[in-house]
Amino acid sequence: MHVNEVLSDEMVSRQVTVRGWIYRARESGSLVFIVVRDSTGIIQVVVEKNSVKQEEFEMARRATIESSLEVTGLLVKEKKAPTGYEIHATSLKFYQIADVFPITKDKSDEFLLDIRHLWLRSREMTATMKIRETVLELIRSFMKERDYHEVQPPMFVGASVEGGSTLFEVPYFGDKAYLTQSSQFYLEAFIFALENVYTISPSFRAERSRTRRHVTEFTHYEAEAAWIGNGEMMDLEEELVVYIAGNLISKRREELEILKRDLAKLRNIEKPFYRYRYEKVIELGREKGLDLGDNTDLGEKEERIITQDFDKPIFIYNFPTSLKPFYHRPDPEDRSHVLNHDLLAPEGYGEIIGGGERIWDKNELISRIEEENLKPEDYQWYIDLRSYGSVPHSGFGLGVDRMVTWLCGLDHINKVIPFPRTIRRLKP
Repeated sequence: MHVNEVLSDEMVSRQVTVRGWIYRARESGSLVFIVVRDSTGIIQVVVEKNSVKQEEFEMARRATIESSLEVTGLLVKEKKAPTGYEIHATSLKFYQIADVFPITKDKSDEFLLDIRHLWLRSREMTATMKIRETVLELIRSFMKERDYHEVQPPMFVGASVEGGSTLFEVPYFGDKAYLTQSSQFYLEAFIFALENVYTISPSFRAERSRTRRHVTEFTHYEAEAAWIGNGEMMDLEEELVVYIAGNLISKRREELEILKRDLAKLRNIEKPFYRYRYEKVIELGREKGLDLGDNTDLGEKEERIITQDFDKPIFIYNFPTSLKPFYHRPDPEDRSHVLNHDLLAPEGYGEIIGGGERIWDKNELISRIEEENLKPEDYQWYIDLRSYGSVPHSGFGLGVDRMVTWLCGLDHINKVIPFPRTIRRLKP
């Protein structure tokens, strides 16, 4: 049985068997107290010298942290036990007595990254992995309810989405290819067949950033939809974030509590979110002491300071055209700005979503590509989409790892990724 199946009043006074690993252990005279963990939780086991075989008791005395075992015994309700129940062992079977476990209290974050293959076993990492899993499940559930189709674009690409220098170049049978930064262009191709589409895929950015929210490989949730504009896409994202935050509390309350997350802050994530034009946010930043120009591209520091006192997410919309990639549609009423948005998480976490309305006129797209000093021939197939029944459409990209960091209330993106990749880390 799994531990979570045992932790029940209905199981009290019954014989149960659990398998797992030793989370911690201590000896007190003729008793050994072992806390066993498995993928579902922890439970205390009491091993009394006269209740098990002599060799089993001796094994229990010398068993180390992370030793693997199977325990059979009587389930008893005990208020002093970590989870309110304990097993009084009648037999023990050890599979392996582990070497001395290298992780002890107060180890540095860098050390824990070096031995991430072992730190995955911690209650904190186990909790974040379960929360990640549930966030992805909720995304898929939300999109399915709204008739979005999940698709799988390629990870090898021949041209950049954003035209930047943050690409990982890889050899490709005598040619050059790149690891994708975004699946947006391919999702735009899908909408002419399926209308509403999304993908959850890895993306790669060769950015030399060392902030608390940057990694070189991240889980990217992207969506595109035909027939809707920038405002409608913001509405969808608002519903999505409220849906995830609300359902996460009911589905993963225990894991959030392990991470000491303030649940009241998640309960406060309700509609409507704050919505400010770009210029208003620049004013807010200046009021908080930031030296911001009229066309400043907000970075991690600026977003952290601007959002740290907010209690709900903030949409920033209609950025200056000069700050955003060529594919964002200029505002027909003010071409110095584009019909786009960023969604910033509160409490200082900053951007988790970037999106907007796409240019759907062929000539306008070519003009914007040339304005950015890019070559239209490098984007010919993307331009081609505008030649055969082009329609208004919008989309967004959400950084799953950033969102989970905020939902968990953690201080660094590395803590929610099982094996993070940064500019300084490629192992384990």
